[in-house]
Amino acid sequence: MTKRPRAEVSMLFMLFSILFCVCLILANILETKQIAIGPVNLTGGLIVFPVSYIINDCVCEVWGYRKARLLIWTGFAMNFFFVAMGALCDWIPGAPYWHNREGFHAIFGLAPRIAAASFVAFLVGSFINAYVMSRMKIHDQGRHFSARAILSTVAGESCDSVIFFPLALGGVVPWDVLPGLMLWQVFLKTFYEVVALPLTIRVVNHLKEHEGEDVYDEGVDYNVLKIFNI
Repeated sequence: MTKRPRAEVSMLFMLFSILFCVCLILANILETKQIAIGPVNLTGGLIVFPVSYIINDCVCEVWGYRKARLLIWTGFAMNFFFVAMGALCDWIPGAPYWHNREGFHAIFGLAPRIAAASFVAFLVGSFINAYVMSRMKIHDQGRHFSARAILSTVAGESCDSVIFFPLALGGVVPWDVLPGLMLWQVFLKTFYEVVALPLTIRVVNHLKEHEGEDVYDEGVDYNVLKIFNI
């Protein structure tokens, strides 16, 4: 029997994956807080969710689309597990002396409609982000990292918002208000990426030097289901 070569990932990739999963799970919790900045209404998830796109950019730039695909599906699985366990615990009746059901439910009682919209939007947006990063890197022969980091975020976040808001909030939030919400989300998350870009560039350069990798996805199969093809 021919022994298949073992697929391995580096320690830094593993640490980035852990941070990616933490950001996704934390975003679910922070989303329960509504924030008003002047006339703009936002959710607390905006503080941390864009970090997941920055990590996605770093992973795709250094290790390539295959590793980014593994990262995205790992994040999806961990996020699903967190939401499912939170929903299960929320469903189980509390003890007679426990009086914090409303607070617990507000954080962990994510409605199935919102959860489904969040999962679908995350997968589509993240894979679009990784695909644009990968294709632009090949097209630009490794140049213009800043441009592809920003444009991939615009593409990914736009798809994320176009899917999430109508599915999760359509009919709850007036339809004429939804386009404005989506535009603000895309603008602010992209602005977040631009502000963080100098740090992102330094992190990417350090990763390439430390890992000795700078992957170009020539001939890569972009099938999102080939999870373990790394």
